[in-house]
Amino acid sequence: MKVIAINGSPMMDQGNTALLLNPFLEGMREAGAEVELFYAKKLKINQCQGCKNCFFSTPGKCSQKDDMEVVLPKLAEADIWVFATPVYCDGMTGRLKTLIERMLPLKEPAYELRDDHLRHPIRAGVKRGKVVLVSNCGYWEMDNFDPLISQIEAISKSADREFAGALLRPYGYILGKLVQVGSISDSQVGDIFDAAKEAGRQLVADGKMSSETLKVVSRQVLSREEFMDQINRAVQLKMGAEKG
Repeated sequence: MKVIAINGSPMMDQGNTALLLNPFLEGMREAGAEVELFYAKKLKINQCQGCKNCFFSTPGKCSQKDDMEVVLPKLAEADIWVFATPVYCDGMTGRLKTLIERMLPLKEPAYELRDDHLRHPIRAGVKRGKVVLVSNCGYWEMDNFDPLISQIEAISKSADREFAGALLRPYGYILGKLVQVGSISDSQVGDIFDAAKEAGRQLVADGKMSSETLKVVSRQVLSREEFMDQINRAVQLKMGAEKG
């Protein structure tokens, strides 16, 4: 089984999204998957020009010469796509969105009726598989993920792939920060990272992730009042240090 993961966080491996993504991918590898990880920030990917050359002039190939020439064939042959991103302005990061827009060469220009909806057919040789979202959000409430989930679900349908679910971590910043400064020990939140790893193993071994495992990934660590208080105190300290 081949897996391609795209980490869209500008903080790459040092970001809070990686706190979930890395153990998730580790679990997939341990279950026997061949996993390849790309960081969107490191890739030179230009914006889609809307020229439709990949439809007509050079079918299946973009006329732009950049790193999508490497990424696109890997997407075409992967059984599982993993899109990882923090929530920025109620959606994915711009770098990840640019990459996804450049996936148009995987489709044919004509329309077909699929699931009672007009869609572009997927080109011959492009695998149908699964799509997974891994995301963290700076806010406390889970509904902050809703716009992003809806978009990934729509992207999955357009690519004729199954949306296999999402690993979601609210107030991801504070989780990573508390572990770093020792306010919360690894043992107090270790089950979250263990669950992320188990979700990866389940997806490869069983073909799906259990809802119980995903609930552990998202479980409450602080009350909303505690979270707000800690963030506001951290902001005040930061502002005071800047003034000093």
